[in-house]
Amino acid sequence: MNGRRFRFGAALAATVLLAAACGGAGDEAGSGGGEAGAPASSAGFDGTTIRLGVLSPLSGPIAVIGQPLTEGNKVWFDHLNSQGGVAGKYKVELVQEDTQYQPDVTVQQYNKVKNDVVAFTQILGTAPTLAVLPLLKSDKMVAAPASLDAFWVREQNLLPVGAPYQIQAINAMDHYLGEGGGSPRSRICTMIQDDVYGEAGQQGIDFAAERMGFTVASTQKFKVGTENYSGQIGALAGAGCEMVFLTATPTDAGKIWGTAAQARFAPQWYAQSPSYVGALAQSAVAPYMRQYVTIASEGTEWGDDSVPGMRDMIERVEKYAPQQQPDYYFAFGYNQARAMTALLEKAVERGDLSREGILQASQELGTVSFDGLTGDYTYGPADKRNPPRSTTLFRVDPGKPFGLATLKYNFSSDAAQAFEFTKANP
Repeated sequence: MNGRRFRFGAALAATVLLAAACGGAGDEAGSGGGEAGAPASSAGFDGTTIRLGVLSPLSGPIAVIGQPLTEGNKVWFDHLNSQGGVAGKYKVELVQEDTQYQPDVTVQQYNKVKNDVVAFTQILGTAPTLAVLPLLKSDKMVAAPASLDAFWVREQNLLPVGAPYQIQAINAMDHYLGEGGGSPRSRICTMIQDDVYGEAGQQGIDFAAERMGFTVASTQKFKVGTENYSGQIGALAGAGCEMVFLTATPTDAGKIWGTAAQARFAPQWYAQSPSYVGALAQSAVAPYMRQYVTIASEGTEWGDDSVPGMRDMIERVEKYAPQQQPDYYFAFGYNQARAMTALLEKAVERGDLSREGILQASQELGTVSFDGLTGDYTYGPADKRNPPRSTTLFRVDPGKPFGLATLKYNFSSDAAQAFEFTKANP
């Protein structure tokens, strides 16, 4: 899904960088590169510099996710450029546009910059990604979704990272029914955003219910930006819910937990990763969250130097973005950029940095390791891909960086291993 930082106040400028060769999808074959055997110049690649698009909410309420994600993209590429760039030869520049987390705006911004980039290293949001997916296919363009929907696994034009939302939900239920003290007889409920992002979490819960033998007692839906959640909270309380799985974005999640606290409704909450931002651990609702909320995500605590990927990332943050505050959305954007780099290096190896060449390279890309920041991802032909099936559960702890302490690191249930992925077919 889609974030900007708990580096909260920092605003990123949306800059449009013009590529030297800016033809359409049909004009990808340009003059030769700058050295013998080098990839030919093409839209978004002038023979020396690779330009990548970023479509993210850099303003509005979801900017708390979009801004840190984009900063994570940037820090990885700053590090890469200091090493010479992709394959040690080609520097990377980012073309950033603000989508406001709106699918129609995302389509407009995509069309604005698509001829200036070789690929998109970030498109934030499930609904925005679905909106541009038909365009990606017609343009033979690859994009990395900042969203964890299971649909992305089987789409060749998408380069996802991380375990899908459905896997987060399945593993969360496995934990609740085991170490969390629940049982199949518990009153298990869901509260989900009323869109495709919410449906992804619900799909995981429904799959877990079938596998683990429980039923969902109540499902409450809500629109993004709802002001009053008393009706949904009242319905969950009336259903006697002992556990609620929440799929939301941070602004709504904070209001939901605040409403629950005021109503003295205190089930065990498990929440999908984009429901949380670090500011919540310092807010008035933090005591309630500390007692009742578990976050299903990936990776490890910020600053955990026992994980090699975290140790390296922190060193690069200190060098290239010392103002950056702890944030797992930053880590997600950093991982996106790592995956895109692996793909671009495969395209360079093949001698073709056109969008068609990058798409073909994606079918030949093998397993990419993220050194413990998220699970390793096996790419290749879309129908053969195998994403991570692991989840890290966090408890809210205001004394920790980003306000999260590891409850259970990088585990996978039998049900998560059994989940099968299908195409989005928008």
